[in-house]
Amino acid sequence: MVCGRPLARGERFLCCYCEADLPQTGYWLREMQPMAERYNAGIQRMLTTTAPQSGAGLLPEIFQYAAALFFYQDAAEYKRIPQALKYEGRRHLGRFFGRRLGEKLSGSPLFADVDLILPVPLHPWRHFRRGYNQAAVLARAVAGAYRDKSGLPCGAGCPVVREDLLRRSRATRTQTQLSSEEKRKNVAGAFRIDRRACSRLPFTPRHILVVDDVFTSGATLCAIYATLRTVFPPAVRISVATLAFVKEA
Repeated sequence: MVCGRPLARGERFLCCYCEADLPQTGYWLREMQPMAERYNAGIQRMLTTTAPQSGAGLLPEIFQYAAALFFYQDAAEYKRIPQALKYEGRRHLGRFFGRRLGEKLSGSPLFADVDLILPVPLHPWRHFRRGYNQAAVLARAVAGAYRDKSGLPCGAGCPVVREDLLRRSRATRTQTQLSSEEKRKNVAGAFRIDRRACSRLPFTPRHILVVDDVFTSGATLCAIYATLRTVFPPAVRISVATLAFVKEA
């Protein structure tokens, strides 16, 4: 996937050299780091702009966690991994690297208590054209790693993946070429939560994990956070995890 060399026996997607150089973030072990700070800053910006308009006071928020498996850099060919998953239909990449992300998260004291995993939804038309949701592929692989670690079935001590709770209510422009402010406006109000599906949850979640492929500005994940907060109170932690993290948003 990175250097183009033929793989030796036992190697999958990365040769031993690229595997050794994989720019892992280690963020799953650190509460305070650039990804979490960017995510929480986006949440606070959203709260301070929406609360005055609604006439409501700011509710206290706990610090939300964030983690990615590796850094996404234009100069490094590791960016081919999320690109191939998203645009080339290579779902097996998502399953492989999503499981690796899940192994990191399930072994972390920050993410060990995750009990509900939600993939970032695609608009139905984009889902139809692509044939799958790359975030859902990753979310299922992450949950599989939790399940293997615990040895328990889903819902019995390991997180449950639900793809029916969140909906993308309107199509949005691709975020790639937009500024940070344009990204926030582009996804504002783009998501809704299915309250009926929420009411059918067999448990009350304590720690929700929202999964996506790449974290850039965090605008999409902050918009989802705002949507989830309309149902889940501040005591419920809403963390995020992605395959890759862009250092410079």
